[in-house]
Amino acid sequence: MNELKSHAIPTYLVSGIFREKQHFFKPYGNWFRKQLNCFTHFFLQDKTSELLLNSIGYTNTTIAGDTRFDRVYEISKNITSFPLLEQFCKNIPTFIIGSSWPDDEQLIAQASKSLNTYKLIIAPHEIDEQHIQFIEEKFSVYGNCIRYTKATDASIINANVLIIDNMGMLSSLYQYGTIAYIGGGFGKGIHNILEAATFGLPIIFGPNYHKFLEAKELISQKGAFTINDVNELASTLHYLSIQSNYESASASSKKYIQSNIGATNKILSSITIK
Repeated sequence: MNELKSHAIPTYLVSGIFREKQHFFKPYGNWFRKQLNCFTHFFLQDKTSELLLNSIGYTNTTIAGDTRFDRVYEISKNITSFPLLEQFCKNIPTFIIGSSWPDDEQLIAQASKSLNTYKLIIAPHEIDEQHIQFIEEKFSVYGNCIRYTKATDASIINANVLIIDNMGMLSSLYQYGTIAYIGGGFGKGIHNILEAATFGLPIIFGPNYHKFLEAKELISQKGAFTINDVNELASTLHYLSIQSNYESASASSKKYIQSNIGATNKILSSITIK
């Protein structure tokens, strides 16, 4: 950053978000605050971030939003289809578990009675053999588990649980879902919930979501739901089993994405490239 500044190269922070607990805003944070001087301009996600930067003397700010909304919206308009997945779902309600960790999987595996009307698609965060075997063992109670890389047209029809054991598919998987569970909320923090929201899926995740503005906003708009244990998961699934509740949550997710697109154009139109 200092090298860029020494050569007078314009440097922008895009989709920035700041929190009061960060070093920049602490009495001992002088060195960290000085490093922010390397930025030409801050394009921020929200007003809170702007006020925090203003409080330490940085006024070269613009609230532009989050460019991730533009990316996921484009994904939903240019989706990749997967014939095997279409056969697996076959118009049956499908519960998609995205970017999951063992803590997430163990909790969901205990909710078999609440999920017995769903087919399950599990796309874990880590796809090493040991983790895949762990998932197969935990979800054997749901019936036949099958790995995507081993599935065929004939074998996938009778499967109840589909394990995605390769990379790069998750952002398009949500087109086949009814409800999404996003992993990480029982660890360091939830993974990307916008990819599911853009397809209008109600979203469920664990309690560690407070660093993510989109999670807090979607909860407030009742497009997303946070849980702490299997009982709360069952309660949320029961709530979403009521058609009017489901439709309202689905509409909230999709509306949230659509109302936040446009950050990319706003930022690019503000940057003068010499």
